[in-house]
Amino acid sequence: MGMMKEFKDFAMKGNVVDMAVGIIIGAAFGKIIASFVGDVLMPPIGVLLGGMDFSAMAYTLKEAVGEAPAVTIGYGKFIQALVDFLIVAFAIFMAVKAMNNMKKKEEAAPAAPPAPSKEEVLLTDIRDLLKK
Repeated sequence: MGMMKEFKDFAMKGNVVDMAVGIIIGAAFGKIIASFVGDVLMPPIGVLLGGMDFSAMAYTLKEAVGEAPAVTIGYGKFIQALVDFLIVAFAIFMAVKAMNNMKKKEEAAPAAPPAPSKEEVLLTDIRDLLKK
């Protein structure tokens, strides 16, 4: 049972759980971005470029013969994946930049020094009186 307890302790550490949540949210975010690019962004771009359908853009290496499908390089899908990546990378950049700005603001605001205690105030008054 010792190994199971060690595994449970490892799996329940804050960093591991945070990482798992981040991966799950990241996967969902990736699907949203893929849909945004494929269904919202690329069709108008295709219309602006003369009715191009990026997902159908491919270079044929070998034509289809009988039952065998054609061998193609789908560079249109690659262009969509590249746009997906750029949007996700920009969103992550903005999130990291916002977190770094928040950290800088926390570091820039030093805590005010604590007020002197009653004893320190009295000792300061006595010192000042003795100087006179």
